[in-house]
Amino acid sequence: MLNIKKYAAIDIGSNAVRLLISNIIEQGDKPVIFKKNALVRVPIRLGADVFLKNEISDYNKKRMVDTMTAFSLLMKSHGVVKYKACATSAMREAKNGNELNKIIAEQCNIKIDIIDGEEEAKIIAATDLHTFIDANKTYLYVDVGGGSTEFSIIHNSKKITSKSFKIGTVRLLNNIVKDDTWQELKTWIKTNARQYDKIELIGSGGNINKIFKISGKDIGKPLSYFYLANYYKKLQNYSYEERITELNLNQDRADVIVPALQIYLSAMKWSAAKNILVPKIGLSDGIIKCMYHNKITSIDL
Repeated sequence: MLNIKKYAAIDIGSNAVRLLISNIIEQGDKPVIFKKNALVRVPIRLGADVFLKNEISDYNKKRMVDTMTAFSLLMKSHGVVKYKACATSAMREAKNGNELNKIIAEQCNIKIDIIDGEEEAKIIAATDLHTFIDANKTYLYVDVGGGSTEFSIIHNSKKITSKSFKIGTVRLLNNIVKDDTWQELKTWIKTNARQYDKIELIGSGGNINKIFKISGKDIGKPLSYFYLANYYKKLQNYSYEERITELNLNQDRADVIVPALQIYLSAMKWSAAKNILVPKIGLSDGIIKCMYHNKITSIDL
């Protein structure tokens, strides 16, 4: 017997806020199907406030309340039965993050969990990758965000280890990533990658998804290090304004896409990976999967 219900995941990142609504399709003894139903992205760059001034501005607090109100109404109109809202580095580092959290709970009736980097990495690693990867290969999974990047080693379809680093696109734009942090990441990748003969990258995040779309590659086909390096050089030859007008990038993408590529290329270089797969999954997908398998708490609607 077919049973369909809707779950929602809210991802409050440093560069944008997202609502993902997914259909959970159960078919008796057959594997459950997770099908994306709707995705809404609002470019509220909380990290630009927090990483420079340590708090969320009044303007962005108002935008957050408006956005969460809209998300609450969208979940209701879609008939969502269960949701989970997670906030990452910007909210957890903001002096007024808990204050804003309480306002949203009172005015929007949405409860937000402010998660740490390790939990974020674990949720992202919980995404179902079996349809995208070779069970006999080893992968470095890299999820680039605005405030942090989560890394996981996956070997024979099993997660071996995960770690979160405070290296993100918004931090890099504002030149607030320390050399020591880069060195720590380099050491972590090399230490974990050297245990395997060959490693490939899996990339997630809005920037690598956009680059994959621009490439025109078929779904399931990897991007090469050579392609990413050439595209990185191309972007550097264009001004921010030219990336918007000539390369047709959205204004909230035209600046962060460059530091995002810096992170992916560094990860590929240090792991000696020649290719990167882009399955278009991320924190929101992981939240949906973890809710279904009761690996995290959730709110019933």
